[in-house]
Amino acid sequence: MFGYIIVNQSEMKYKEFAVYHSYYCGLCRVLKHKYGVWGQLSLSYDMTFLLMLLSGLYDQETTLGTTKCVAHPFEKHQTRINALTEYIADMNVLFTYYKCQDDWEDEKKLHKLLYGKMLEGKIGKAREQYLDKFRKIERYMHDLADAEKSGQADIDTMAGLFGRVMSQIVVFKEDEWAENLDRFGFFLGKFIYLMDAYEDVEADQKSGNFNPLLKKYQNPDFEEECKTILTMMMSECCKEFEKLPILENVEILRNILYSGVWCRYEVVREKRRAREEA
Repeated sequence: MFGYIIVNQSEMKYKEFAVYHSYYCGLCRVLKHKYGVWGQLSLSYDMTFLLMLLSGLYDQETTLGTTKCVAHPFEKHQTRINALTEYIADMNVLFTYYKCQDDWEDEKKLHKLLYGKMLEGKIGKAREQYLDKFRKIERYMHDLADAEKSGQADIDTMAGLFGRVMSQIVVFKEDEWAENLDRFGFFLGKFIYLMDAYEDVEADQKSGNFNPLLKKYQNPDFEEECKTILTMMMSECCKEFEKLPILENVEILRNILYSGVWCRYEVVREKRRAREEA
């Protein structure tokens, strides 16, 4: 996905990181099993977080195992796999497929067109199984692309469309927790969209690509305004998270929500500050 929803490893215990990484490796293994190497390439830390969140909420029976991979051919890694791993793998590939289409339409990235074509032939079963989600994700992604093409600069509208995409992914089923998860996914999606825009604003200004923050970029209070907006989005996420009865791996999840999500933000901000002072 985007790589913003990550752990702050410096503030984690070694055992906690090992558990987190085992979910990551488990998701990687299921992606390869269901979708081959092309599906495996879509693996992300963002989706690993969602897997741990839903696993903790629905108290899934998790199978422990070990695996080797191309990245670590001489070392076995622990894996944790449950029923939700397959769901997240399906959502991950469906979303990646639409992101490839979006990148091709917006920036004519040939490698994204080819990657999307490779995934298209593999998502048939997942599309049928989650047809309602598939159609809603498709509609929201198309609406977002159309709004970007029209030059729509309303930040809340643009981020909200991506928030709806994330809501579809986060809501596993219609039950007593669906409303909380819907709101959680909505604000998480808005944070991701805005964080992506914040990181890319300079590059988009040079290339002429659409970015909802371009008009604000020249304002002297640009940095503080962005930090305020991002903080508001993540505060709403955390509010919904704390309503969920999650006990398993809750400290890892809090590490990500209260600290990890800001790691890349701080890197981007420091790089920008260094360029401005140079």
